[in-house]
Amino acid sequence: MSGAVLVVEDDRELREVVRRYLERAGHTVHTTGSGAEALSLLESGGVGLVVLDLGLPDVDGLEVLAAARQGQEIPVVVLTARSQVEDRIDGLRRGADDYVTKPFSPTELVLRVQAVLHRAQGTSGAAEVAAFGGGRLRIVEVRHEAHLDGAELELTPTEWGLLTALAAAPGRVFSRYELVNQVRGYEFAGYERTIDSHVKNLRRKLGDPGGEIVETVLGVGYRLGWSRDR
Repeated sequence: MSGAVLVVEDDRELREVVRRYLERAGHTVHTTGSGAEALSLLESGGVGLVVLDLGLPDVDGLEVLAAARQGQEIPVVVLTARSQVEDRIDGLRRGADDYVTKPFSPTELVLRVQAVLHRAQGTSGAAEVAAFGGGRLRIVEVRHEAHLDGAELELTPTEWGLLTALAAAPGRVFSRYELVNQVRGYEFAGYERTIDSHVKNLRRKLGDPGGEIVETVLGVGYRLGWSRDR
């Protein structure tokens, strides 16, 4: 399975949020707010997975879902405000590989996309490991695992989100606002100061090198101090 991630979402701001985080995770992304255009893109090929909003203005999202599953059997992660259990079951029965309801965490969505792609590719070998600091810090996103000096880190979802967000771009400085959006979702904007306490807890779990791994940039935010191993 290869190809771009197609994001079909009529909310422009949300569409851009999803695109940005998927690209940051290394995916090639195409976006559209039109169901008709999505059908055309699916027909033209080159799509490896679809992130699909069911509530489209021009075409029923279920029609796009059906088109993705027919023939090429492109995996689909449904992204929708329909949160009723019956709606989720209906979407899964119609062929969706996963179902994410709004509001949502962009980090969780990226992890779900990667997990679905991993299953679709039928990968049976070892999961990709991102190593930092000469192999001292190792992160396996598809398994939701992080190890430091060989010991597995027991992280809360927020701490995990912080670590993987920083690790996605070592050396890049993230503001508190960016980290809140990355970890908790855009609907939590305004609570960026809570990030400080989560960083403190993450550093504590990282032990002595915690301050080197998660560095403070005064007046700006935080960055991953260790570079990724080549």
